[in-house]
Amino acid sequence: MLTPALRPLTERLGLRWFTAMLVILPQLVPLAALATPPPASAKRSALAPVQRAKVTYDTYLLGPGDSLQIELENVPELSGTFTIGPDGTLYLPRLRALFVEGLSIEELRVFLTQQFRAFVRQPEIYIRPVAYRPIRIYVGGEVRRPGYYTLAGSQQLSAVSTSADNAIRDNGGDQMNSRPGLGSGQGLESPSRGGTSGPGSPTSTSGGSGGLTTYGAFFPTVFDAIRASQGITPYSDLSSVQVTRRQPLSSGGGKLRTSLNFLSLLTEGDESQNIRLFDGDVVSVSKSPVVLREQLLKAGQTNLSPQFLQVYVSGRVKSPGATTLPQGSSLNQALISAGGQQLLHGKIEFVRFTREGELDRRVFSYNANAATDSLANPILVSGDIIRVQESALSAGIGLLNELTGPFVGIYSVYSLFSGAR
Repeated sequence: MLTPALRPLTERLGLRWFTAMLVILPQLVPLAALATPPPASAKRSALAPVQRAKVTYDTYLLGPGDSLQIELENVPELSGTFTIGPDGTLYLPRLRALFVEGLSIEELRVFLTQQFRAFVRQPEIYIRPVAYRPIRIYVGGEVRRPGYYTLAGSQQLSAVSTSADNAIRDNGGDQMNSRPGLGSGQGLESPSRGGTSGPGSPTSTSGGSGGLTTYGAFFPTVFDAIRASQGITPYSDLSSVQVTRRQPLSSGGGKLRTSLNFLSLLTEGDESQNIRLFDGDVVSVSKSPVVLREQLLKAGQTNLSPQFLQVYVSGRVKSPGATTLPQGSSLNQALISAGGQQLLHGKIEFVRFTREGELDRRVFSYNANAATDSLANPILVSGDIIRVQESALSAGIGLLNELTGPFVGIYSVYSLFSGAR
């Protein structure tokens, strides 16, 4: 029964509308409760997964040119091999163009699982990279030619191997793929139920020993990057090489940096310091305040740097001109290669144009016993100029020849005509 205070309201709205409002108002109370801001504890719990995002060092980020084999279990019409286009999109049946550039393989699997739920009940997706795009990296610091370089994404190798060979390769691969710093090995991802198949993992085409085994990619490494930049200089400190890499968004984004003792690869064969490079990596070689001749000689024995360098020797030498020498050679070796100095000679003039645009010019007396990398016997780099100056006596003879040369010519012509008469 309505109270007297509510009767005027019912008369204006009608009993039917008033009764409907009494039914609706209690249903609006839960909606209002949902609109209230969550407590602080709830906010912290929601942000906790982001704060505890796992840092990854070797996750391959997809980009234009990558080819992927995508398989939907029991749905062959939606499966196949697809290539990411120049605009970073992946064109798939039913889903059409999807922007996937910058995603890891696992992120792509989760993304496609959500998208295919509109067409497939409980989709199971497996993804395997089948071709890798060329990577573009920057090599800076103390290298011969800093700048951007494009390296091949991978090279495939097929070989017939026995079970013993497989065991050796598997064991060796585990050792070579154990890397500190920016991740393990070549960035291999283990195949799992989740659908990712490791890039570079061996794929056997037949069972038993003696079968044809196609091994995965040999990926570009720090060694390839330094070699692409034409190798090192006498001041390159290979014991301090830094690599900077971006992280996937699922790991918090941003960039990571690691330091490598790359010299141990040359001296001890430590492959763990020769990590795989990814698209967008930055490699920086530190500079030493002194010449590292032993390191230069060691690098010259490998294909990291050019085996030879070319300098120019002129002046009072027996064979002036361009001279080719092994890496790590000194000025005295260049003079010997040019046939040695002539009997009458003066001081040595050494000229080098530095990378900073400055001119390093030295004039000193020749000393056959000067220590290597001393002021009078510097370690050479490609493009150095060495000139053996004139002595006082040879300069005087040269001046006399220049002064008397024209008169001798005139006298010879005069004698020729006089004899003809």
